[in-house]
Amino acid sequence: MLLMGTNVFAPKLKTHPLTGRLEGFYACTCGYDCRILFTVEKEPRTGRELILLHDIGTHDEVY
Repeated sequence: MLLMGTNVFAPKLKTHPLTGRLEGFYACTCGYDCRILFTVEKEPRTGRELILLHDIGTHDEVY
């Protein structure tokens, strides 16, 4: 999780955009069969980039 806070697109995380019913979301790996589903948004008041976590679980649970 620390790496996500530093660089959500670090190669080790294997971050990728999703398509279909999950279009607009990204997924990354946090272990052999563990995925994190998230979006990247702007904080309205400050304009800072936020990572909003939506789901975490096995590949089959998240997708």
